[in-house]
Amino acid sequence: MASSPSAPGIPAARQVPDHIHRRRWAILSVLMLSLLIVVLDNSILNVAMKTIATPAPVGLGATQSELEWGINSYTLVFAGLLFTSGLLGDRLGRKKVLLFGLVVFGAGSVLAAFSGSPGELITFRAVMGLGGAFVMPSTLAILMNVFERDEQPKAIGIWAGGVGLAIAIGPIAGGLLLDHFWWGSVFLVNVPIVLIALTAMILLVPDSKDPSPGRLDPFGVLLSVVGLVLLVYGIIKGGQLADFTDPQVLGTVLGGLAVLSGFVLHQKRSDHPSIDIGYFRKPAFSAAVAAIALVFFALMGVTFFTVFYIQSVRGYTPLQAGLLILPLAAAQMIFAPRARLVVARFGSRVVCTVGMLLVAVTMSGMLLLDTDTPIWVLEVLFFVQGTGMAHIMPPVTVSIMQSLPREKAGSGSALNNTFRQVGGTLGVAVLGSLLSTTYRNGIQGKLDALPGVPADIRHAAGESIEATLGLAGKLGPAGRTLADSAEAAFIHAMHVTALGSAAVAVVGAVVVAVFLPGRTAPAPRVAVPHEPRKADAQR
Repeated sequence: MASSPSAPGIPAARQVPDHIHRRRWAILSVLMLSLLIVVLDNSILNVAMKTIATPAPVGLGATQSELEWGINSYTLVFAGLLFTSGLLGDRLGRKKVLLFGLVVFGAGSVLAAFSGSPGELITFRAVMGLGGAFVMPSTLAILMNVFERDEQPKAIGIWAGGVGLAIAIGPIAGGLLLDHFWWGSVFLVNVPIVLIALTAMILLVPDSKDPSPGRLDPFGVLLSVVGLVLLVYGIIKGGQLADFTDPQVLGTVLGGLAVLSGFVLHQKRSDHPSIDIGYFRKPAFSAAVAAIALVFFALMGVTFFTVFYIQSVRGYTPLQAGLLILPLAAAQMIFAPRARLVVARFGSRVVCTVGMLLVAVTMSGMLLLDTDTPIWVLEVLFFVQGTGMAHIMPPVTVSIMQSLPREKAGSGSALNNTFRQVGGTLGVAVLGSLLSTTYRNGIQGKLDALPGVPADIRHAAGESIEATLGLAGKLGPAGRTLADSAEAAFIHAMHVTALGSAAVAVVGAVVVAVFLPGRTAPAPRVAVPHEPRKADAQR
């Protein structure tokens, strides 16, 4: 296997130069460090949300919708620019684009750390999203160009396992930082990691590009960004108003869908599209990107409410919350690098379908959680959920990346990440709004019955459990009843949201079972025909 890159029978376009091949695992380690930064940031933010929601001087007093936008401002910019960053990487060089992304991400982290208001935090998170958009596609594109096809599933499995490592490190690091420093430290910690990654990248990672790159598509990028912003803003606004029939909400959502429809039509007619619609004619590709979008839709919404369940309802500290997420991360680290072995035996369709069903089961298992449920129940759910994820992400990523030519790795990686981020964005928006709306409906009657509390304060207190508990704390002993009601209302809202997540995961399982090919073409089918010719040449 190690000698295959230099085998004369393999086409030159498929070869990895020998000096790069020898250091491929060191290069993968550097790429995982870049991946670690982006995933680490989001996992740390999940732990810090409760603190950021706390009024100043401890936090910023962010509302539920502001917390959602703290996540979505990053994700929307990230997703909207992935098309362009993938094309730029293929055109200008993936290493150059990756270095640029790391610098911007580091600068955005510093600015976010010293935000003075939720609005500033949302803005600087968008800057971080700009940097992240140039990091993520390049890591996977470079990986595809330093590993031969037969080693790509193993490398992608390890790459995906790096996500589990970041999920493990992030909450614990966030908890430790929040125990000893102010909330901004969870962003400032990115800076030394960025500096290390930049240095290692310059020294070790080779550059690569598409020898025949396409032209840029600024109009298509503009349509995608505008459409996503309008759509997600409308969904979040609907949750904030607890009314999805409000004209402002409907107008914004329908406007977003119309712009996104225009984007698809533009891509079909353009001779230099941001996304080649022809990719979606391949079942292995289209089913895989749909699976990514659906599973992240389900998971991101659950992650959003799980943090508040652990900290607000159960009373755990941020550090304890980080430790409680370890089973989810451990399962991904254990199983993601080995998923290729299961796929080799049973095929991608079976493995991914079972993985999706495991995710659906764990979502439904959230119904077991109450104010006094033994915490080991949550730990088991997390581990099974991580196991399911570990058997979804590597196979579908391999399916996407090996469906495309190696020289289009940047575009393929961009699509992989775009659907993941768009799915996650909509998951936070839709499921977060479902959580918010259900919670408000459950607690509003108790808030309305409070004597002497102004209407605007009652309305604000109904936005989230943190807001309600904040008001309860100001009411003294009389607030204990309100706090109990808030916990009960949140548990009910969490159960409703978990069922919604489970339903989405089941849809994902159906999509994978019906459309994902059973087995992808193994690498030897490419190499074996050349072996006889190689032997004949030697004779």
